Amino acid sequence: MTTTVDDSLFTETADGIALLGSECTDCGAYTFPRQGGCPRCTGSAMQDVPLSRRGILWSWTIQGFRPKPPYTGADDTYGVGYVELPGQLIVESRLTETDPAKLRIGMPVRLTLVPFRQDENGQPVHTFAFEAVNND
Repeated sequence: MTTTVDDSLFTETADGIALLGSECTDCGAYTFPRQGGCPRCTGSAMQDVPLSRRGILWSWTIQGFRPKPPYTGADDTYGVGYVELPGQLIVESRLTETDPAKLRIGMPVRLTLVPFRQDENGQPVHTFAFEAVNND
């Protein structure tokens, strides 16, 4: 079993692990992470939904420094992007690619899990990221 930074962010689907968001049954707004109230209509008719595992890179940058605490992880350089999950929402995420020449706005991407840090026993703890889709 894969250890994650926060198991409440994920759900298992027939296609593999997905981000777990919420959808307002009154107005159709999506949120991630899950919320008990709707930011669009202020209603409380929220239901848990798996978010799309595939999206489009909406914007990106390469970070050349480690995030400030409480964030952890060994990488000093990593990609960060906004990924549009069509018909749902835009999520901020790590990217698996760190080479700017290989990233472009509008490129198709898919959800994956990547090692983020090690736990107190030296075992990997994973977080989510998006990787390029190679027309498969």
